[in-house]
Amino acid sequence: MSVAADDHGATIIPYEDGPYLLRGNFTLQTPDGEVIEAGRRTVALCRCGKSAIKPFCDGTHKAIGFRAGTDRETPAPRDS
Repeated sequence: MSVAADDHGATIIPYEDGPYLLRGNFTLQTPDGEVIEAGRRTVALCRCGKSAIKPFCDGTHKAIGFRAGTDRETPAPRDS
């Protein structure tokens, strides 16, 4: 499953047992709104929570045996 946007957006691909791959035109921000410089148009974002360079993936998921699928495990949220 991937979420794609138009030419002005981004695509997010969850890799099985691995990171989210984020491609395109995007801005990463902290919860406080501070911009996190990605330095490129494609980044791997940590999904296991153990990366030493969060929010980016450093491959730790392999060492700890992280497991996650690529599809939704719960129903989609409803629009309000």
